[in-house]
Amino acid sequence: MPGVLVWIETSEGKIRKVTREAAGAGAKLAAALNAPLCAVLFNGKDLLPELATLGFAKVYTAEGPGFEKYSGEAYAEALAAAGGMFGADVFLTGATALGRDLSACLAAKLDAALAIDVTEIIYDAKPLKVVRPVYSGKLLADVELTGEKKVISLRPNVFPVAEKPSVSPEVVPLSALETAAIRAEVRKAIKAAEGVLDVTEATIVVSGGRGTGGASGFKVIEDLAGTLGGAVGASRVAVDEGWIEYAHQVGQTGKVVSPVLYIACGISGSTQHFAGMGTSKFIIAVNTDPDAPIMEKADFAIVGDLFKIVPVLKEELLKVVR
Repeated sequence: MPGVLVWIETSEGKIRKVTREAAGAGAKLAAALNAPLCAVLFNGKDLLPELATLGFAKVYTAEGPGFEKYSGEAYAEALAAAGGMFGADVFLTGATALGRDLSACLAAKLDAALAIDVTEIIYDAKPLKVVRPVYSGKLLADVELTGEKKVISLRPNVFPVAEKPSVSPEVVPLSALETAAIRAEVRKAIKAAEGVLDVTEATIVVSGGRGTGGASGFKVIEDLAGTLGGAVGASRVAVDEGWIEYAHQVGQTGKVVSPVLYIACGISGSTQHFAGMGTSKFIIAVNTDPDAPIMEKADFAIVGDLFKIVPVLKEELLKVVR
């Protein structure tokens, strides 16, 4: 019998939202295949009660110092071992920085078909078919996964979060895993300032670009993002100029986001930037140039000075959210 295996990605001891989305996609896929849905958890036994709400039949746990820091080799070894124990043929990760790395390592280890940054799964297709953006988001490609094993990384904020009744999964410890031959591992993760929302997981992103004029210009961007409970994004120009940290960069050379609402302020909307936010469900653009590329792609475009428009927008929104 085939099976579906999900990697439980955590950050600061918490399950990442993209993992809940992968669990939701995995549950639909498992139902279509009439197969079990299982997961692999690294050094996180305290999270087992929370995993009971995600619909897993089994959770394979890998404990020990060899898994304290992320290593694509060690983690891929554990996922391959867990998959072999129940016959998994589909492996799901989030398309995060670590998820992309792990999916590539795992696909190489299993000699599996690989699809990254997937935005749709055709659950009833045979062979399994997925959809992913190509050419900087200009096109969507239908990809058939014809390999016996399939590794898929899912773009965050695209798939619904799993909603399952609480059922305690069977916990299966993974033992005798080989971690001595690790050649690369993450030694240190530099985190953003306390309380800063990651743009990849935010449902609302407010981004600033060249039009902000400098680091001080991002104050209005931050105020609007705070009012909406969203994250602050930025174009590459703003990051290259040193106005804001790279962690906020959205685009082909930054992070890929898929929020419900994306507000682009003072951003021209180059192909490279659009590649990072083109799958946003609703786009608002504020720009002094009515012919800027972002204005054509926006659902709602406002021509004008962002320093005059954004504060007014913030005040109007405060009337609603108070």
